[in-house]
Amino acid sequence: MNYRHAFHAGNHADVVKHALLIALVRALQMKPGPLTLIDTHAGCGLYDLGGDEAQRTGEAAGGVLRAFADTDPLLEDYRAAVRAVNEADEPRLYPGSPRILAGLLREQDALILNEKHPEDARALRQAMRGTAAAVHERDAYELWLAMLPTRTPRGLVVVDPPYEQTDERARITATLAAAHRKWAHGVTAIWFPLKDRAEHARWKDKLRQTGIPKLLAIEHWLHDTDLPTGLNGSGLFVVAPPYAFTQALPPLLEALRTALAPEGHRGKTGAEWLNA
Repeated sequence: MNYRHAFHAGNHADVVKHALLIALVRALQMKPGPLTLIDTHAGCGLYDLGGDEAQRTGEAAGGVLRAFADTDPLLEDYRAAVRAVNEADEPRLYPGSPRILAGLLREQDALILNEKHPEDARALRQAMRGTAAAVHERDAYELWLAMLPTRTPRGLVVVDPPYEQTDERARITATLAAAHRKWAHGVTAIWFPLKDRAEHARWKDKLRQTGIPKLLAIEHWLHDTDLPTGLNGSGLFVVAPPYAFTQALPPLLEALRTALAPEGHRGKTGAEWLNA
């Protein structure tokens, strides 16, 4: 595995992913029944923004630091999640999805984390000490299906791979289709990078062909024109999002666009139903 998220922790894609994820979990928690939260590609759980990897890229300056400089109250839940792992207001540590999800747990909820790579799994266990999380070290796609249906009536699966494997999108599509057959009412959130528009459009067509209903594509394009290399944006595919989440989505996306747009760019956000 060549990808290391420590180089990218707190970048614009993390801000979008985690702000949306917090809003999604909050919407699901509007009902009192217990939730099972499953993170299939959990990573290390906690990242040092002052470390060599993060400092080498400086990507947090265009992400979490912009979100902290912004005053929009719609981003306050996100900022609070980052503050929760820091002693001071200024973010020095950055929480990955596992720590953010752990911070959202109610007493009746459960959190299942998975990280296949031994070094990252050890770091994850260290980062999750004192939380109620169960940590696994398995193939992400095998675990995804093995954990379904969840023990609680409702749940959320978060899928956040590094997209280094050429067949990653195909594996996600196939596993999502199989998961839907086992767990038709479940909520799934799949993070994706936006690099090539044509490739992304082809993937959306493949997802449409699964026939999975209530499949929402949420996109945040960072630049007005695509860069030839690097990350042009990111987003989430969400299966069966709750109504409260979809209603709150437009102003939240606008807040993210405004906070993260690089100088000289407006950026663009949007959401579309692939299968309503």
